Amino acid sequence: MAATELQGVVWQKSRHSNSQGTCVEFARLPGGRVAVRNSTFPDGPALVYTRAEIEAMLLGIKDGEFDHLITD
Repeated sequence: MAATELQGVVWQKSRHSNSQGTCVEFARLPGGRVAVRNSTFPDGPALVYTRAEIEAMLLGIKDGEFDHLITD
């Protein structure tokens, strides 16, 4: 879905994001879904997930399951 189709949503990024605007942003949608987009391309695509999918991802992140993606 194009992010521009999501009218009236509030996009949020981590306070740990950099100042160059290359961030992952999240927006809560009606019905409990969550949209994700790349702030570099705010008019580009947005991926839409269920609350359960986002919850599973966040729990995995908190548990360190994806740490290998950011280590050398």
